[in-house]
Amino acid sequence: MSLKNFIPEDGTLLPLMEEFYTIQGEGFNTGKAAYFIRLGGCDVGCHWCDVKESWDADLHPLTPSDDIVKNAIQYPGKAVVITGGEPLLYNLDYLTKKLKENNILTFIETSGAYPLSGHWDWICLSPKKFKAPTPSIAQFANELKIIVFNKSDFAWAEEHALLVGQNCKLYLQPEWSKANEMLPLIIDYVKNNPKWEISLQTHKYLNIP
Repeated sequence: MSLKNFIPEDGTLLPLMEEFYTIQGEGFNTGKAAYFIRLGGCDVGCHWCDVKESWDADLHPLTPSDDIVKNAIQYPGKAVVITGGEPLLYNLDYLTKKLKENNILTFIETSGAYPLSGHWDWICLSPKKFKAPTPSIAQFANELKIIVFNKSDFAWAEEHALLVGQNCKLYLQPEWSKANEMLPLIIDYVKNNPKWEISLQTHKYLNIP
């Protein structure tokens, strides 16, 4: 029987792929110390995903959310990034409530393919063509991050920019394997459309997790 059948709906157990303390590498919070919590499970299916080992939730142990919080509070950086996989496959109300009770800022990186749960200080919405985001999530986004794999992704970016709030930060980020090809196009696009900014995967350039 699949592990997914044993995941409680209250979010007290979650399939944890990995957790580590590092420097946020991309988007608005680039350069800030943060504790990363990567949950297993994803059905979005980005062919260029660099953590495909996260896709199968059954490969990752069900871990008490209380234990995840205990690990996170040990570090001086009081911010947590919850990512995946697709973290909104799960109810994140309990985990984020406990983190915030310990005065930890809560950030999420999501494709938006599932309804929003959790209590958040920062929501990074990174919609994917492979599984479109739910219509309601865009209004809550603090940051819209579009991964640019080919030229058609600029039109995709503009479609979603119309859905987010006026104060949402807008980022274009080259897909890592095509960065040399896409970055010149992104630079020109941002110069002509200055509401957008460039996000880079600085952690890869710096060779940090």
